[in-house]
Amino acid sequence: MTTPISAAAIDALLPQTQCTRCGYPSCRDYAVAIAAGEADINQCPPGGTETMLALAQLCGRAIAPLNPDNGIESAPMVAFIDEARCIGCTKCLPPCPTDAIVGAPRLMHTVVAELCTGCELCVAPCPVDCIIMIPVLASPLPSLTLPPAQDSRARYDAHNERVLRRAALRAETLAAKKRGARPAP
Repeated sequence: MTTPISAAAIDALLPQTQCTRCGYPSCRDYAVAIAAGEADINQCPPGGTETMLALAQLCGRAIAPLNPDNGIESAPMVAFIDEARCIGCTKCLPPCPTDAIVGAPRLMHTVVAELCTGCELCVAPCPVDCIIMIPVLASPLPSLTLPPAQDSRARYDAHNERVLRRAALRAETLAAKKRGARPAP
């Protein structure tokens, strides 16, 4: 009988880009699916061959080509916002899993490149196409590298906690307004 591999051990090998390209909402969810035998180990384009080899060794599974439906393996990328074209719509802020984009409504936004995981989730919502992905090696910042996976995971967890806190506060505020709008008996 083989010992089951924990989702945490699998998650530790994933790049923590939280890009959803594997078909799961987070690296942790993909790790859970792998551990449960519900997902193949070849679904992570950002992790590429290196991650697949590590997953194969950990899980005792066969290596397979990267699933082309999820994208192709490429050099690490970071988002770049053309600030002159940015209209400050804030549509890029919510999808960023690590809160690497900063800005305010109706003002330009920028990417803190050192926090960007290259997930590309900010590109599609931009109505003026001012966000592009550039290879880390082509970045104007000479020493730029992707953030360590554990840092990205921590920022992703903090992002989700903040989103949940804000949703609970909104629900509480709405409930209080509804209670206040009712006529006295």
